Amino acid sequence: MKVVLLKDVKNMGRSGSSVLVSDGHALNFLIPKKLAVLATSAALKNAKSVSKKNEDIQALHSKLITDRLGALAEETTIILKKVNEKGHLYDAVDAKEIAEATGLPLEAIKLEKPLKEVGTFEIPVSIGGDFGKVSITIATE
Repeated sequence: MKVVLLKDVKNMGRSGSSVLVSDGHALNFLIPKKLAVLATSAALKNAKSVSKKNEDIQALHSKLITDRLGALAEETTIILKKVNEKGHLYDAVDAKEIAEATGLPLEAIKLEKPLKEVGTFEIPVSIGGDFGKVSITIATE
């Protein structure tokens, strides 16, 4: 069954895209949860306009994030945390906290495991086709 997605669905597609799914999945999950509608001519026409709007927004976000990534490459972001006597953090610094400190989206931070030590770390970042590194310094409060 062909449906038009109303919202982004993980491992399926973005809003406004038309996808082919099994009848059961469409009728029992996507349509009742208002994630998709049947692919009628009106829905497809509406999907084109939504898709164009999403592409424009995505291009703008990509440009802003690329500019932000360039600015972050030249500076170090400092995160203050409480530590014990041995210099270990009580609470690890994860990708969510790094994203909040740097102003980048969570999906862009490619952190293998949470940081549990005081020091300066190079965190890989990838957004679309742009790759870079962000310097994070974890210091004591």
